Amino acid sequence: MASYGDFAYYYDSLTENVDYEERCAYIRGLLAENGVGEGILLDLACGTGTLSLMLSAMGYDVIGVDASEDMLSVAQEKKMETDEDVIFLCQRMEELDLFGTINACVSTLDSINHVTDAKTVQEIFRRVSLFMEDKGLFIFDVNTPYKHREVLGDNTFVYDTDEVYCVWQNSTDDNLLTRVSLDIFEKDEDDEETYYRYCEEFSERGYELHHIKQWLENNKFEVIGIYEEMTTLPVKADTQRAVFVARKIGTQ
Repeated sequence: MASYGDFAYYYDSLTENVDYEERCAYIRGLLAENGVGEGILLDLACGTGTLSLMLSAMGYDVIGVDASEDMLSVAQEKKMETDEDVIFLCQRMEELDLFGTINACVSTLDSINHVTDAKTVQEIFRRVSLFMEDKGLFIFDVNTPYKHREVLGDNTFVYDTDEVYCVWQNSTDDNLLTRVSLDIFEKDEDDEETYYRYCEEFSERGYELHHIKQWLENNKFEVIGIYEEMTTLPVKADTQRAVFVARKIGTQ
């Protein structure tokens, strides 16, 4: 997995199309509907902490975990501007190690896809299960195989914001491994004709949804639903992002 060094400082600008308030309300709804209206919540692969802080404001005791020190540095800066008491920890998902148990875990914006080894994904599920209370919820989303084949594919995307200009190039193989290359250009504040260039590379893998379901069940999770993103409707053949809602059964 990449460390997302320079990318961390442009992440929020490049994801400004993400409606975090809507996403947070959606997650809160899924949690409440399935019996977790409060308690300790883990935001796994929390990135720059936007969702962590919003969930904290909704009353959860939030722990944000991410492997990138740079991402967490941005998250800490955001925390200092709020009254939220979120704990941020620098850990790889497959090495998750908490002081106690949790009532829920969320992981959003295809963080699981950034883990490109299937055995490692299964270890992540095992670690989440290890720290999850009985009847606790695990909610996460994944980019589907359809999205990797038909949308990401071998395509190039351009993001032009007030802060940065980014060229996003993909190459996808037959095993649904998508290699991503980013060229980020930042305008010099003192010279509008001068740009600074930063490069970042990382990979994502698409996983068949039935495999993910089986891996969850192997780790004492009952899959309540697999939904079209931001809905409680079942996934379709052309669903691009699927949301898993799973309940822990028993204790370790």
